Amino acid sequence: MNTVTLSNEYQIIIPKEISKSIGLEPGSSFEVLSYNNRIELIPISPIKEVKGEFKGIDTNIERDDDRV
Repeated sequence: MNTVTLSNEYQIIIPKEISKSIGLEPGSSFEVLSYNNRIELIPISPIKEVKGEFKGIDTNIERDDDRV
């Protein structure tokens, strides 16, 4: 298990092996969530990187007659 320490400036350092395994680079942005007394960091991918991620998804939606 990896352990990190919160600095006086409220900063942490993400261990190198974790950073490399998910492709983080200096300057990466994160969404920060507090969930059940836990902190989650979710990397934000540039929109150009996720282009085509949902290729082929069915976008047809059945709508009520009054919503057409």
